[in-house]
Amino acid sequence: MDSKSSTKANTDQEEQTSLSAFDYAPRTRIVFGGGTLDRLGELAAELGAKHVFLVTDKGLAAAGHEARAVTALEKAGIQITIFDDVHANPTTEDVDRGLQVARNHPIDLIVGLGGGSSMDCAKGINFLLTNGGKMEDYWGVGKATQPMLPLIAVPTTAGTGSEAQSFAVIAHPETHMKMACGDKKAACRIAILDPELTLTMPRSVTQVTGIDALSHALETFVTKPRNEISQLFSRRAWTLLANSFPKVLDTPDDLIARGNMQLGAHFAGAAIENSMLGATHALANPLSAHFNLTHGVAVGIMLPHVIRFNSELVGDHYSLLASDLGLCAPHDPAGAGLLAEHLQSLIAQAGAPTSLSECEVDLSLVEQLAEEASRQWTGNFNPRPVDQSSLRELYECAY
Repeated sequence: MDSKSSTKANTDQEEQTSLSAFDYAPRTRIVFGGGTLDRLGELAAELGAKHVFLVTDKGLAAAGHEARAVTALEKAGIQITIFDDVHANPTTEDVDRGLQVARNHPIDLIVGLGGGSSMDCAKGINFLLTNGGKMEDYWGVGKATQPMLPLIAVPTTAGTGSEAQSFAVIAHPETHMKMACGDKKAACRIAILDPELTLTMPRSVTQVTGIDALSHALETFVTKPRNEISQLFSRRAWTLLANSFPKVLDTPDDLIARGNMQLGAHFAGAAIENSMLGATHALANPLSAHFNLTHGVAVGIMLPHVIRFNSELVGDHYSLLASDLGLCAPHDPAGAGLLAEHLQSLIAQAGAPTSLSECEVDLSLVEQLAEEASRQWTGNFNPRPVDQSSLRELYECAY
């Protein structure tokens, strides 16, 4: 086939892809820019708030972010009740503690200030405060029957993109396995993206949240439910994140790079809302549950191997992402491998582990890990089907 025919074939393929059906209904207003946290009171008042429930953690109180949020709300004449006892990877116990505080006040709006933990906990409290029951009742999609309170999310990290999603990810306190509780009513009304808030992140947090955001961009670009909208978000997220991640690690006070990371994380979160995640996250959750691996570390180890595994079906998609960084030409058959290598290099440069053996993962548990991974919801959306056997092989490859 000559180059002209090849170009036409690629164009035809892209035109066919654009005919895929989708239903895009954005629910979140995005307010981006340095210093935008100071608009919190104004934005809350626009939503009619009289008494705000502020969900955050003690680290953010120490960093001064909680005080800034309180000042902004007080200037707007809004009363505030604070719950700042959220822990990393929140469990149903975190949600229940927050719920007990919220029930004692006439709350009419919730603010989630922090990383994914604070925002997920805020959503979880919203579920139970408005609909009753326990978090397990909402495991799945669309199980809330009553309206929920308006929610403003203010991320202080560049990782989960939770502010762009209608899911609360809450862990069971004993098994530490995560429950994804999704409902369109839980989506944030407003997301305040203030890159100044991310300047206080320690390097270790910048590292793992950045890797998590990168994984979101890469997984959502190829999942089975992908569509034109989700891939726009995924691809833009990938270029912003991949180019800015080394910069924020080397020059942590680079506000432009911080802003790019925060926007990239948000766009990747918006892609999740429209196309879900894949096998990498299915593999990561049992590792976090059994070996206390930070989520970003676990996905960073597994993702390059999942890319190679998926390349049999979506190699052309991966080569597009590789070409965006100048690693190859679009549609290069070697693109997926180059992408996996580049990602592994980024992770190594960040100082994060790139193998399970570095994390002292006990491979004798591989069958149990694979069985638990096979029951994770996100595995269903992986472009190449996975089962216990293939997931076990991926763990072994990563060891």
